[in-house]
Amino acid sequence: MSKIIAFQGEEGAYSHLACSQYYPDYEALPCASFQAAFNAVTSGQAALAMIPVENTLAGRVSDIYHLLPEGKLHIIGEQYLPIHHQLLGIKGAKLEDVRIARSHAMALGQVRKRLIKMGIAPMEDLDTAGAANKVSMRGDKSIAAVASSLAAKLYNLEVLAENIEDEPHNTTRFLVLSPDPLNQPAGDKPWVTSLVFKVRNVPSALYKALGGFATNGVNITKLESYMVGGSFQATQFYADVEGHPDDANLALALDELGFFSTKVQIIGTYPAHQIRLDGTS
Repeated sequence: MSKIIAFQGEEGAYSHLACSQYYPDYEALPCASFQAAFNAVTSGQAALAMIPVENTLAGRVSDIYHLLPEGKLHIIGEQYLPIHHQLLGIKGAKLEDVRIARSHAMALGQVRKRLIKMGIAPMEDLDTAGAANKVSMRGDKSIAAVASSLAAKLYNLEVLAENIEDEPHNTTRFLVLSPDPLNQPAGDKPWVTSLVFKVRNVPSALYKALGGFATNGVNITKLESYMVGGSFQATQFYADVEGHPDDANLALALDELGFFSTKVQIIGTYPAHQIRLDGTS
């Protein structure tokens, strides 16, 4: 299979930047939607997909939790990308020329204070990279884009102001997806296991289902719930837990989870990122 990694968005998006930074020997494939990125991998068009799942400021990317259990892909890694927003203008423009900054609403919200300080009005666009492309094509010195450093290179724009995000801890967590699981033994390295489960419709089912993790000393680092099937009663859960299914304590916890659940699906077991080990995630 060719070394192609799919991402959602236009060229120059932050997902593209993550692909370039963490998989520099892969060709990045832009996709119009998350579903299209999943399809690119399942069809064999791409070997991997780089998918954002949460951001320290914006929270979770909700669409992904529906796609992960249905997409028939496996998580083989995680990456954490610090998000640094750049104010990009056309060649020859200066900061004092800029009156309007175009970008995705989320990005504009993350640079709101800096834009006010610079006297620049925000203008919402569909995405950051698309905004950069429009600024480049329009050629107006008074209009800039808030986007990535990669977008500046791709669309031949000047960085008029660097790292204009209001908060320094803005970080996005990405999952790397593959058609095949890693299937590596536990060894002595730290692992993360991601799974989805649906508890039985009985009193205290969730409490009992999760009890096995507590009694067996397994740390749950993430737990999300979301409705499935258009029903208020059909709730599915996504969880990240520390450990490998081959570990005795996690195996016991998963057995207990299965007893109180109608469905348990492991989506991936992969090495824990250093950020987790440093306790800064």
